[in-house]
Amino acid sequence: MINNYIKVAYRNMRNNKGFSAINILGLATGLAVALIIGLWAYHEASYDAQVPERERVFQVRRNFNSNGEILNFSTVSLKLAATLKTTMPEIEYLAETDWMGYHNLKAGETKVALDGAHVGDDFLRIFQYPLLQGNINSIFDDPYAIVLTESAAKALFGNADPIGKTVRIDNTDNLTVTGILKDLPENSTFRFKYLMTMRRMEQAYEFVKEGRKSGYGNNGFQEFVKLKPDVNMKQFAAKIKDIEKVETTSENAMNSEVVLQPMARWHLYGKYENGKDVAGLVDNIRTASIVGFLVLLIACINFINLSTARSSKRAKEVGIRKAVGAERKFLIFQFLVESFIITFLAAVIACILVALALPLFNRMTATTVLIPYTSPWLYILLLLAVIVVSVIAGARPAFILSSFRPVKILKGMRVGKTSSTSRRILVITQFTCSIALIIATIVIHSQVDYARNRPVGYDKDLLMQAHIPNEVATHFDAFRNQLLQTGVVTNVTASSSPVTEVYSHNDLDDFPGKLPGETVEMGTFSVYNHYFQTVGMKIVAGRDFREASADSQSVILNEAAVKRLRLKDPVNQTITWGGRRLTIAGVVKDALMLSPYAQADPGMFVPNVADKSWGIIRLASKVNPHTAIAEIEKAFTAYSPESAFTYQFTDDEYNYKFRQEVLIGRLSAIFTCFAIFISCLGLLGLAAFTAEQRTKEIGIRKALGASVTQIWAMLSKDFVVLVLASALLASPLAFYFVNRWLQQFDYRVDISVSVFVIAAVGALLVTLFTISYQAIKAALMNPVKSLRSE
Repeated sequence: MINNYIKVAYRNMRNNKGFSAINILGLATGLAVALIIGLWAYHEASYDAQVPERERVFQVRRNFNSNGEILNFSTVSLKLAATLKTTMPEIEYLAETDWMGYHNLKAGETKVALDGAHVGDDFLRIFQYPLLQGNINSIFDDPYAIVLTESAAKALFGNADPIGKTVRIDNTDNLTVTGILKDLPENSTFRFKYLMTMRRMEQAYEFVKEGRKSGYGNNGFQEFVKLKPDVNMKQFAAKIKDIEKVETTSENAMNSEVVLQPMARWHLYGKYENGKDVAGLVDNIRTASIVGFLVLLIACINFINLSTARSSKRAKEVGIRKAVGAERKFLIFQFLVESFIITFLAAVIACILVALALPLFNRMTATTVLIPYTSPWLYILLLLAVIVVSVIAGARPAFILSSFRPVKILKGMRVGKTSSTSRRILVITQFTCSIALIIATIVIHSQVDYARNRPVGYDKDLLMQAHIPNEVATHFDAFRNQLLQTGVVTNVTASSSPVTEVYSHNDLDDFPGKLPGETVEMGTFSVYNHYFQTVGMKIVAGRDFREASADSQSVILNEAAVKRLRLKDPVNQTITWGGRRLTIAGVVKDALMLSPYAQADPGMFVPNVADKSWGIIRLASKVNPHTAIAEIEKAFTAYSPESAFTYQFTDDEYNYKFRQEVLIGRLSAIFTCFAIFISCLGLLGLAAFTAEQRTKEIGIRKALGASVTQIWAMLSKDFVVLVLASALLASPLAFYFVNRWLQQFDYRVDISVSVFVIAAVGALLVTLFTISYQAIKAALMNPVKSLRSE
């Protein structure tokens, strides 16, 4: 019986090649889109899944009550780490870390600049990454030990055994290689190439020593814990929540609550609202998943519409089968088998399309999504998907076709008219989805462009930022003068943070008009001479800094800080920060150093001779950037021959902040095009069916003098009405969802009526273009042949 069903399905596809091709191509496209999005979502959700027992691993974070607004920070104090270690038996391991930045490494004559971290001794017991060489129990016994990944060891030592060899870091300390880690996978939150001990950091940096001695308010590190197997996470979180509030003299500690974030949520839930991780990359995955579902739904609607539309062509077959005793359930099963075969063929084509498209998709998303060919779950899920889609797509045609009464069919009565209304509803549903996707895509691109074009408060073009080693920082004035003499730069300065980031947030101790118990935390920038001129930030009140060494008791606030402190005439007023009384020398215009979608954060700029972590360099406009970089590297190497010169352009770093929104915009645009393509395939098939059904009517109209234009208008009218109805339905639905999406941005575009008009007109033009071929083809037919064929 199954063989017979397969033969009938094959003959039906062979006899209706055009409609079968449309069905298979439409379903294949829908399945390919859904499969790519599914693989991407799985890849993103699998971040850190390679870490054993990750359900017991958490990051320690803080919720800070800033005058009623709950802010979440990943920065915590070293005192908190010590307290948790000594007072919380529920913790199996705890490790503090720095912020995992670049350092210069040298082995022999080989120099590299790689991302690494200082970590607590139990870090690799919490994160059990595969250790290829070395002993986990003694790997960090020496404060000056370093553990390399495979790729870092290869870069430094080639094929030689690195264990026991020496690596010099930042031209300050010699470290001994004690272990080799397997390279971390791409879907890992951490991206370090080597690990060093926190004890080495404590000996190398004074601020770490101070951090060990100071209280809960000195927050500048990361901390991770692994709980014991039988510990209830919620009960433990409640136990440590108020652990800092014993330090009653610290406003920061009294307004902070300690919270835990599970490792499984680190990658997907990076955005906190009211102290809870509620959003992040997971929103983009959900959006893409909805788009994928809609594209697949549109493909299924195509199948349903075309199958039911051609029901009259198979009516006699159904009538004869019923007349000779075929039961309805067997007919239903036959049509479902046909649906399964078409869906299976579409799935095979979809897999081929996905394999071809994944390299391009990976380049676009900067990921390494792979098809897990060796996983049996892939084939199980694909089979389930084929079954589900074939049932969804084939159920309605199967029940409609099997319901025909054989007496009426064999007497020549027309069938299938009652399904025309349902076909119209499905076409409206199909184009409602497509038009809604068009609207969403336009709004996403408009939002990105709107944020990109807003004033940033500084000149990011031709601005370079580079990490500065100690040797360059010590001779920074000479380094600056040498660069200026080359003529390839127009200004040079230094700062504790790059222009596009804020590395430090601090509380103000006191300011004019401070209320009892009020807390103000703002971004803090230690800057050197000529900072504002180099960056291109404008002083709007007061004066710029003089020489940093002679102006150490001054501070410059941005406009957001002045507003936050409620200062009407800020110049020459005093604030207290870190026990220092600082006089406000001036006010600088707000600059976007964090999110380009948010208002500028309150910030203060303090002159500092010592902290020159980042060099900020303004290139000359008439000099080739490659020439300028070569001259800068030459000067850099003259002062620090042991260090590798690494740099970044400020405009590139700023544009990188748009990556998630740009990505979802691109995905939406591409998948919307696929949705429109599938919808057009369905329209093409329905237009061909409509023209075929009305062949005699068209012949009579032509014989009576109707023009080609009139015939085209007659056949197009119904489809145009359906698309316009879809636009009316899609507009409020799309507005609701895109407006909700926009609410996450403080700086957002207004949704114009023109967006809905453009989407509707675009859909209408595509519809007319699609159906015009069949309509004009039918209108040009010889009426004599049309009437004779009937």
